[in-house]
Formats: sequence, structure tokens, C-alpha cells
Amino acid sequence: MKLKRFLIFALTSALAGLAAAFLAVSVFKDSITPDVLTNIPTPAQTPAPPTTPGPASYASAVKKASPSVVNVYATKLLVQRSKPYFDDPVIQRFFGERLKSRPRIKRENSLGSGVIISSDGLIMTNNHVIKDAEKIRVVLSDGRTLKAEVVGTDPDTDLALLNTRTKGLAAIKAGDSNALQVGDVVLAIGNPFGVGQTVTMGIVGATGRSQLGINTFENFIQTDAAINPGNSGGALINAHGDLVGINTAIFSKSGGSHGIGFAIPVKLAEGVMRQLLRYGRMVRGWMGLVGQDMTPELAASFKLKQTTGVLISAVLENGPADQAGIKPGDVISRINGQEQQNANEILNYIATLAPGTKVAIMGWRNNKQFKTEVTVAERPQDK
Repeated sequence: MKLKRFLIFALTSALAGLAAAFLAVSVFKDSITPDVLTNIPTPAQTPAPPTTPGPASYASAVKKASPSVVNVYATKLLVQRSKPYFDDPVIQRFFGERLKSRPRIKRENSLGSGVIISSDGLIMTNNHVIKDAEKIRVVLSDGRTLKAEVVGTDPDTDLALLNTRTKGLAAIKAGDSNALQVGDVVLAIGNPFGVGQTVTMGIVGATGRSQLGINTFENFIQTDAAINPGNSGGALINAHGDLVGINTAIFSKSGGSHGIGFAIPVKLAEGVMRQLLRYGRMVRGWMGLVGQDMTPELAASFKLKQTTGVLISAVLENGPADQAGIKPGDVISRINGQEQQNANEILNYIATLAPGTKVAIMGWRNNKQFKTEVTVAERPQDK
């Protein structure tokens, strides 16, 4: 009997303990769990960078610009003398005039591209495409063939302006070549190797390229968009289809594209176009001197204290600089108060001035400072 009561007491106590434990867990569960969870360390989360993908296609830019790009065919007459050894007096003594060589006329067709810059028929191309041409034809993107005449040329920048005297042409929209940055996407449109209108894509590799020996006045856009023979005079456009340059040259030993091409900025081309329309030629300032960039080594060889500026190596007799008293060996440091770092800066700056403009020159002669004034003349035209 006593054992039975003991077992009932033990079982009751156990059930009471379990009930108390269950009640405690139910009451304190909500207040304990959050504190425990907040003490669990979590790994740092790095936000994903925002994505700004470029366009998957430049078809809209090409569609906008391609109707303004034309093929340019120039026919040139070349005079050749056949069998010149028959002109030898000894040969003619025995055979007379019968074997005397007579000049032969050979027609040569050169191929290039051009860009329509006004709806009334004006087309910009390279001077080397149409130089010495007897007849010029342009083929539009719609297949029409038009005759073109030369309005004017500028060999110093290798630009030429043509006129087809045709209304309603698709003129290209000019962009801002001054706003181009290295890395910007550009596309070249032209007629390489005569295969037909072709588009190549690349980026701007550099801006303001000069002293390459291609033209007298150089301020090239460099690009790896493939530019090949036949592309000359064609359009370099940005990703919006706006004209930013006129394709001009390639850097190549084989004649094919090696990823370095050059285009004339549209801002420079527009300035040339305005003068060709107004005068039929380019009117630039000129002083009649030749200079080279001063270097510490050059200064030491001439025993000069001045290590910056432009060393004058030649002065044209009776030219503007000669009349102002400038001599070979002088170092020009400032023009109109502007510091001159290299010979290319002087050339480009003077070219922007109208003939008759007076400029103040400061420099050094035999390590002594001098000042003079030069009246700028018109730059002679290249023949």
C-alpha cells in the first residue's frame, strides 16, 4: 500500500515538473529568441555595382549616316613616253623620226569616298582623292551617279570641296569633334578597295595627333576603326550617327589597316569649307620662317641659356620675318604674349591670323632678350 502511494506521488511530481517546464518555455520563448538571433554574426553584404550596358547594335547610327556617304571616282590623264631609248640621237641618226617615241595618254581611275555636307550638293572629300582629276563622278547610296566639280582644295590639310549642283541630297549631321574622348566608340563608313559601302567599328585611340608628316597642318583623330584604301574622304561618325571626322590616312607598311587610322576633325573641316566657299582657296597667315623645338641638348650645343621656345633655323629672304629683323639662331619664346612651346604651335597660331595682322614677337638672341613686330602675310599656296 505504501509502495503504491509512493509511485503515485512520484508520477504526479514528474507530471507537475513537465507542465512547469512547458509553461516556462511558452512564456519566455518570444523574449529569448530575438536576443539570441541578433547575436549571430552575418557576413558583410557588398552591393552589386550598377550596370550601364552599351548598345547591342549601332545599326541606328549607321542607318542615319550612311545615306550621306558617297563613292568618289576620279579620272586622271597621265602622259607617258614609250620607249625613251629611241630618242637617243645615235638611234635617230640611223632610223630618223620613224622610231622617235611619242607621248601616250593613259587614263587612270582613282577611288575614294566623300561626305554630303549640305542638301544642295556640297561634298567633302580628301584632296589626294581628286588631285589632277579630269573628271569626277560620285555615286550615291541609292545608286545614282552625279557629276561633280571642284569648288576648292586645301593640300595643307588634304581636304577638297566638291559640288554636284543637285538639290535634296541627304546631308549628314555634324557632331562636336572637340568633345571626343579617348575610348569613345566611332565607326568609319566608306568604300574600301571598291567593294561597296562598308562600316568598320573601333574607338578613339588619341586626339590632337600632329607632327606625323602626313599634312602641313595636323590635328588628327586616331582610331582603330579599320581605314583602308578607298575609305579616304569617308565619314567617321560617333555612336549617335553624327559626323566627327573625315577619314584620311592609315599607318601601314603593307597598305592595309593595322589598327591605326587618322581622321580630320569635323571642326577643322568646317573651317576649311567656309574659306573654300568664300575664296575658292585657303587664306592663312604666314611669317616665312622655319623653326625647331628647343631642347636642353640643343641649347647646350648652341651655348644658349634659354632652354624653352623655338629655335629659328631658316628665314625666307624678304619674307615677313626677315623684314622684321628675325635671324637664324634666334629663339622665339612668345607671340602676342602667348608662350610658344614648339614649332607646330607657332605654325598653327600664325595660320589662324588674317594677312596684314601685326604680331609682337619676344625672344632671345645671343642670350639677350629682344622684341620685334612682324606683319603677317598670306601663306603661299602649294602647287
